[in-house]
Amino acid sequence: MSVVENSQIDRILAVDDTRDNLILVQTILESEGYEIDLVTDGITALEHIEKSPPDLILLDVMMPGIDGYEVTRRIRQNPNLNVNYIPILLITAFHESSVVEGLDAGADDFIRKPFDTDELLARVRSLLRLKHSLDEQKKMARQREDFVSRLTHDLRTPLVASDRMLSLFEQETFCKISPEMKQAIAVMIRSNQNLMQMVNTLLEVSRFEAGKKTLNDDICHLPEIIQEVISELNPLASEKNLYLKIDTSELDQQPEMNGVVMGDPLELRRVFNNLIGNSIKFTDTGGIEIRISEKLADSQSQGWVTIDVKDTGYGIAPEDQSTVFERFRQGRNKRSGSGLGLHLSSRIVEAHGGKITLTSEVGKGSIFTVTIPKDSSQ
Repeated sequence: MSVVENSQIDRILAVDDTRDNLILVQTILESEGYEIDLVTDGITALEHIEKSPPDLILLDVMMPGIDGYEVTRRIRQNPNLNVNYIPILLITAFHESSVVEGLDAGADDFIRKPFDTDELLARVRSLLRLKHSLDEQKKMARQREDFVSRLTHDLRTPLVASDRMLSLFEQETFCKISPEMKQAIAVMIRSNQNLMQMVNTLLEVSRFEAGKKTLNDDICHLPEIIQEVISELNPLASEKNLYLKIDTSELDQQPEMNGVVMGDPLELRRVFNNLIGNSIKFTDTGGIEIRISEKLADSQSQGWVTIDVKDTGYGIAPEDQSTVFERFRQGRNKRSGSGLGLHLSSRIVEAHGGKITLTSEVGKGSIFTVTIPKDSSQ
């Protein structure tokens, strides 16, 4: 008897309308230490899988009622069965055409009747290795997400406390302080707030990655949201003598265009705060222009609102443009941050059914284009 690779006994479900075939498969696999359940039709198999998901499914293609292809499709389309991946090994007496259909339906492998015992065992071992590998990756991902979530939560507490204490010092609550000390405290406050922003961004990214982020849909008037962001960031632009303006001329020309979408106002605000803030950060001369346009819905397509954030900054090198939205992907510029802001922005826009793209040329600036459907549920 061979040793099962993991410490837990693997459970295999065999589905075949011919009882003799089931007994043969059971004899072969039980001799290898696997636990076997036997089912003779597709409907019963689906019910069994729903109640007690196995580690592997051996599925005959030709069965009365619903065949193996349909069983495979229903398994792959059932979200309740996709928490942990279940490999499917099709057993068929046919040739290439049936194999193609089975793989397209979602099967992982196939074996033809009459099958060789060693081949069957090799394919079973291979698919179980695949499953254990995927399960381990998911487990590690969950542990990583939990670690990041706990870490960011724990980091926020001392940061908030230090921010409040520094503010009290700056306000001379405890004693009078010199102008030089006030200046030093102001620098500490800005650094503390930058770190707090990084922690908050990391926390939001971890929520998206874990699928725990919920958007609160509401009516979002994008010109108003962007104007509010501009008002908040304008002092930063003024410090660098940069212009910061919004262009809504296209909307103004047609009353039916209002720049309104359904979405989460706070999350969309975060996107434009990131994009406009980045443009200010990487621009030393000239300025930033935000242009809002709209495509009205017709019989062929839905309506879209497009926002272009155009700056006259350094620009982004061609080799960096394809990865700029990846997590922790920092640019080559010495002012580059954690590499999370653009990644989070792209996740938020995608969650609204939209997309964010980049056009840039070194030395001539960049244009980040955000396109959001009028109705994010479409």
